Order: sequence, then structure tokens, then C-alpha cells
Amino acid sequence: MANVATHRTDLTAAEIAALALSLAHLGTGPQAATARRALRTLLDIDAHDDVVTATLGTLTSTLDASTADRARVIAAAVTEHRVVRLCYGDAGANVTIREVEPVTCLVHRDHWYLVGWCRMRRGIRAFRFDRILAVESTGLLARPRRADNYLPFQRRATAAA
Repeated sequence: MANVATHRTDLTAAEIAALALSLAHLGTGPQAATARRALRTLLDIDAHDDVVTATLGTLTSTLDASTADRARVIAAAVTEHRVVRLCYGDAGANVTIREVEPVTCLVHRDHWYLVGWCRMRRGIRAFRFDRILAVESTGLLARPRRADNYLPFQRRATAAA
């Protein structure tokens, strides 16, 4: 096989997250380790920014087994545009059951997030993977939504007064 080296630097945040999520739940086998090294090389970030460094570390780290199982269900739901039912514990240890139309997953610092339309709250929400206690597909089709319209913390255009 020929040694082929291509270097893409124009990946979108959603593409990077999709690659990283796919790698994160692969486990610790040699193929997964090689793929994670490839992602680090592809991103080729020599950053001195603590947020970027922590986020890159999370992107290229293996998830624990139970989180990886939930990540597989979430990844399939994002790909298939299927509604998921989450048992979710928030920061205050309040547990709710929610139906969510998944849009994308992202990483910020040390945490993975599922971003989607929460039917209970009727709005965009980000759910930390480590606070998702259980997840299952409902089998229902979710409305397709553009990931770039659902990323939390991005600036929204303000309407002129």
C-alpha cells in the first residue's frame, strides 16, 4: 500500500466532534489508539491555551465502558435523526426523564455534551455525558436540524431595536 499523506485543516467543529465521538467509544484496542493518534496529528494543535489543550485531551481520550455504551446510542441517534429518552441528573442531583431530538455532540474542556432540542424544556440544551444516567432510542424520527444553529454559547445576532 502506498504511503498517502493528506492534511485537512478545514474540518468543521461538527466533523471533528463526529470523528472524536466515533473514536471515543471504540475502547482501548490498538486500532482505537492508532485512530486517536491520527486525530491528534490531524488537528496538529500546538496550543498554549488551557481550554484548547484540555478539550483536545478529552477529544482523544477513551470513554469509560458505561459512558461509551451510552455514547454509541447517542451517536446512532444523531446519525439516524432519532429521538432519545434520557434519564438525566443535573448539577443539583435532580433527575428527570427527557425526550431529546439530538443534533450533535461536542467537547468542552473535560466533558462531552449531547446538544439537542429538549422536548420537556422546549429549547436547545446541552447534556453532559457523565450526567446521562441512561439513554434509549424511542425509534421516533427527529426533525433534522443544522448543528451550527444549535451550538451553545455561540453569539446570536441581535435584532435592531
